Amino acid sequence: MGHVGKIAAHVLLASLALLFGRYLVIDMPFTPDTLVQAAYYGLGALIVELLFRVERAPWRFVSASDHLRLFRSAVLTAATFLAITRLVHPGIDGGLRMVAGAALIQATFLSALRVIRRSLHERQLFDSVLRLGPASMQPALPRLLIIGSANEAEAFLRAPAGLGERYAPIGVVSPHDREMGDELRGVCVLGSIADFDSVLARLRDSGLSPSAILFLTDSAMSTFGAERLGRLKTEGVRLLRRHGVVEMGADAAAVASLREISIEELLSRPPVRLDPEPVRALVAGRRVLVTGAGGSIGSELCRQIAASGCAHLTMVDASEYNLFHIDREMAQTWPGMPRREILCDVRDAARVHRVFAEQHPDIIFHAAALKHVTLVENHPCEGVRTNVLGTRNVAIAAKACGAAHLALISTDKAVAPTSVMGAAKRVAEAVARQYGGGGDMRVSIVRFGNVLGSAGSVVPIFQSQIARGGPITLTDAAVERYFMTIPEAVQLVLRAVALSRIASEPEAGVLTLEMGEPVKIIDLARRMIELQGLTPGKDIEILITGLRPGEKLTETLVDVNEVARPKAPGIIEALRLADAPVIEPERLLALDALAELGDEPAVRAHLFELVEELRQVGPSKVVKIRAS
Repeated sequence: MGHVGKIAAHVLLASLALLFGRYLVIDMPFTPDTLVQAAYYGLGALIVELLFRVERAPWRFVSASDHLRLFRSAVLTAATFLAITRLVHPGIDGGLRMVAGAALIQATFLSALRVIRRSLHERQLFDSVLRLGPASMQPALPRLLIIGSANEAEAFLRAPAGLGERYAPIGVVSPHDREMGDELRGVCVLGSIADFDSVLARLRDSGLSPSAILFLTDSAMSTFGAERLGRLKTEGVRLLRRHGVVEMGADAAAVASLREISIEELLSRPPVRLDPEPVRALVAGRRVLVTGAGGSIGSELCRQIAASGCAHLTMVDASEYNLFHIDREMAQTWPGMPRREILCDVRDAARVHRVFAEQHPDIIFHAAALKHVTLVENHPCEGVRTNVLGTRNVAIAAKACGAAHLALISTDKAVAPTSVMGAAKRVAEAVARQYGGGGDMRVSIVRFGNVLGSAGSVVPIFQSQIARGGPITLTDAAVERYFMTIPEAVQLVLRAVALSRIASEPEAGVLTLEMGEPVKIIDLARRMIELQGLTPGKDIEILITGLRPGEKLTETLVDVNEVARPKAPGIIEALRLADAPVIEPERLLALDALAELGDEPAVRAHLFELVEELRQVGPSKVVKIRAS
């Protein structure tokens, strides 16, 4: 219905209300029966209240459904009154018209009482009555422009916490042309997203330039483009969204959750939305341990595990600085959650065993690893000791302490690895399955690509280069990678492990995350330059330096000896075409001894020899990989 139709309907209803009002008014003198009738009507209302408990709905949060329930309560009260008078006092004065009038007046009084209460709560009673124009025309606070549909904007503006303490909404920009001109709680829909530039120009001409823009949906944000968003940031406009890229039970009405959009979110594709219930079922009421808990992936694991209601969280990390910060964050955000921070290096087998035996975790997420390709390439012994032997220590200790589930965080660089880091993670996958499997404990391996904002990500490197005025250094114009944000990657990890836990059979392959289409790093660099309001090649140069040792042009999530099959939305399983080889303990002991000696060429040779055996193609019997 258009605006003209709505106005006509309002006029017609007002006329009908006047006619019904005149018809229902009855001029009756006050008699002793009047008090009796009032008492009976009150008794009927009491019976209805006790049966339907209308009072449980808070007055300050009254909504349309509440008004309908109040009308139902009034009708039922009138019907109860008629039944009582017919049984107890059949000769009492009155009639259906009086009862109907009483029901209407009762519903009006109940609704009015709640409307006044909510208006007082939102501090809008006098403003709504006396204001002649929309509330957004005279904002006294920083001005907020909302991007989203009318339904989304109305739900956000209905937030009881009150935007008035932070921002004054001045308008809504909707993806739908038909919503233009609507007024939502005193805030007008000024135009469509396609006409955003003209809407912004009109606001500036009127002296109402927005201080911040709130994106209610990812789809709305993705239509703007890096150049336009960069221009807005350069002009000092804050770009906001509700808390969380991957919102697990987030409350849309929580105004306090508004935060500035990070550069990683502006660069990423729209995240996969998953039902959080399987993750809650995985960790709720269980003791969970996270290695590498202070790192980018480990810390987000801790956040989402804590939000899902674990019984106890043990945070293990070798970095004092990282462990201190994640423990402080957990104490501030979830002060009532039982937790323990433990300074421990996974390379110390005895220490790992003691920690696991003391904490007795039900589920272990092994995120501790050396992940930076170039650094691990330059220090292969350290990479092997942490990524391979550390994983062996964790798997053995997890099985010994009676854990129900071990989840290893792996990487796409473990597929056809050309770097020491990728090769070490490929061997770690086999080690985790071999030393953790074969008993009651389930072992899940989750493999995914680059994470925006994680340790070693190109984003902070490019940011610092742009801040210095350039150039941005890039190894090759053809390099492309898969990208997702940290919260999304961790949510998918938790979902994959949850699916593995409830499966009837142990996982036969490696769980991989659907990363979407790969992104060219040079395109990422250009978008980052544009997001600063600059022009690539003019304001900031892009310099090609050549591929580094161990670096590949492209990454894949499934190897030549694996086949992919869908597992769940956002998750696939890479199944081996051949039985997994068994790595004899002597081989790992030899690798450990070479790493301790610092024999880098021998460590590298033994590591890649082992990888080639693990990547064998075609059906075969179980192979034992022996030390040479």
